[in-house]
Amino acid sequence: MRSCLLCRSSLSPLVQSSAKFCGDRCRQRSHRAQVRPVFPVELLELSRWIRRSVDKIPLQVSGRNASSTAPQTWSSYAIASSSSVGAGLGFVLNGDGIVCVDLDHCLSESSVVAGWARKIVGQVPGTFVEVSPSGDGLHIWGRSSFAGGRRFTVDGGGVEIYSTARYLTMTGRKFRGSKDRLADLDGFIEFVLGEAQ
Repeated sequence: MRSCLLCRSSLSPLVQSSAKFCGDRCRQRSHRAQVRPVFPVELLELSRWIRRSVDKIPLQVSGRNASSTAPQTWSSYAIASSSSVGAGLGFVLNGDGIVCVDLDHCLSESSVVAGWARKIVGQVPGTFVEVSPSGDGLHIWGRSSFAGGRRFTVDGGGVEIYSTARYLTMTGRKFRGSKDRLADLDGFIEFVLGEAQ
């Protein structure tokens, strides 16, 4: 009988034959334990880092609530990353040209990109792309003139684009050798918006 790679409990015969973990909790714990975070210098130099709870509530390093619109609640990367508050890191977008394209639930346990997301991932320029904390999504980071935020679907898959007044959870777990820099995403975002349904 097959067993979970993390907790070693038996996997149900009803679980896919490619499954490595007994459930989301073990998959996420394994994902987080194996990763030494890597972030682009452009993000590390900005004092827009926060902590986050398991439920994605933004937190200050003190443990109080943070806000994506209140700079006094943000910290430098050095301070935020050395804090043990909450479950992990987040980065705040403030409209200065840094954007993130978030592809929800697009990766399998074995990091296979879902059909709806393949065309999008295939168009990503040489930029920083990280796997989300859940282990099944991607955050595509870069620079763009895109303003605001938008949620939509592409072939049934969830896509979000944000540039201001938002924070995103951060892992620093690079996807398939992505770059350690922020590329221009204007053309890429135009392509993604053209795929919107």
